[in-house]
Amino acid sequence: MRHDTLHRAHRRAAALLLTVLLAGLPAGLGGVDPKTAQRIDAEIEKVRSEVIKVRRFIHMNPELGNREFETSRLVASKLEPLGLEVRTGVAKTGIVAVLRGSQPGPAVAVRADMDALPIQETTNLPYKSLNPGIMHACGHDVHTSIVLGTALVLNSLRDRIKGTVTFLFQPAEEGAPEGEEGGAELMVREGALDNPPVGSIFGFHVWPESVGTVLFAPGAVTASADDFAITVLGKSAHGARPHEGVDAVVVAAEIVTALQSIVSRTQDPTDPAVLTVGTITGGARANIIAEKVVLEGTVRTLSETTRKRIPALMEAIVRNIAEMHGASHRFEYKRGVPSVFNNPELTAAMAPTLVKLLGKDKALEWKPQMIAEDFSFFGQKVPGLYFFLGVKSPAQAVAAPLHSPNFSPDERSIPLGIKVLCHLLLDALDAQGAMTSGSPRT
Repeated sequence: MRHDTLHRAHRRAAALLLTVLLAGLPAGLGGVDPKTAQRIDAEIEKVRSEVIKVRRFIHMNPELGNREFETSRLVASKLEPLGLEVRTGVAKTGIVAVLRGSQPGPAVAVRADMDALPIQETTNLPYKSLNPGIMHACGHDVHTSIVLGTALVLNSLRDRIKGTVTFLFQPAEEGAPEGEEGGAELMVREGALDNPPVGSIFGFHVWPESVGTVLFAPGAVTASADDFAITVLGKSAHGARPHEGVDAVVVAAEIVTALQSIVSRTQDPTDPAVLTVGTITGGARANIIAEKVVLEGTVRTLSETTRKRIPALMEAIVRNIAEMHGASHRFEYKRGVPSVFNNPELTAAMAPTLVKLLGKDKALEWKPQMIAEDFSFFGQKVPGLYFFLGVKSPAQAVAAPLHSPNFSPDERSIPLGIKVLCHLLLDALDAQGAMTSGSPRT
């Protein structure tokens, strides 16, 4: 079998097992008991200051994908004294840390991404980036700190854990450098979920929603993200004698306009898709008919069916327009990350945990966005739940968006994020462990 076929088969088997386990879950099963909940709160208070210091250090020292050397060293230095099984150098600079509870049981995982973006920070924070042109503008410093804090807290609750928790600190979520592999896909290939075999995985992302809120939903929550490059090859001529050439600019302009009809006129409006031409380059001088124009862009979809259909439609449009004008073309299409898909059974089983912790007015429904996230590769192997954590300060009318040089998440989201993860992971272990043992708790 091909590698991707094996992945799909593994994912189907894991999803089927989880469905069987959770379908028989009695109402009221799960939910951290009051004593454990108090212990979690107390341990969070103990580590709060340390975790925020870690976050600020990471924010001041951001590193790009596959270059998270100091970030990785710092995280490992905090995990290794705890007695966790820590493996470094996974997928270049990633870390896999396994916490084994006091009793045997199933295995769950949680993932944080560590890389920053090539953006010059413009905030006035006292701990703003010290690395010119690099910034944690997507909140990965917060992700790393929250998952590290979760490891610190759960390590103090080993006696309460029946099973294992794998903590994944992932490099290159924003993409590996040109010519390199990296990110979640490489972590999966290098066995990050295999020892012990993980039954479900959790992930999250900060979001410019009010602190205290979490957004989640079953099914697709982010889009797949593919890239394309279209090269139009015409014939150069003097700008005053266009009839002697084939104008690649005119051909490219028609292609750009026609491509928009794929989404607006061939796509089911209830199945969203985005087709964006992001760059146009070509031509030599203002008075020369352009011989070559290159168009580059992205395609975002929520469904795999649409993802497979759009490239063929694009190529047909490019080919027909180029031929009509006597030009030639090259069409290159590169599949990127798949859509993040929340396992419906896992989402339904964990929803009561979020509502209990936050209240119905703070555990909000997520509407799928056309952003992309390589957590999807983990979810292709095992059932996953990916949610969004509010980080907008109450003092802000509108928060700066992700990937903004002004992005500044409220640090009060950090202890809340740790609390949410602790409860989700413990409840997931309890639910899966109770069903596999055949003696569900009532």
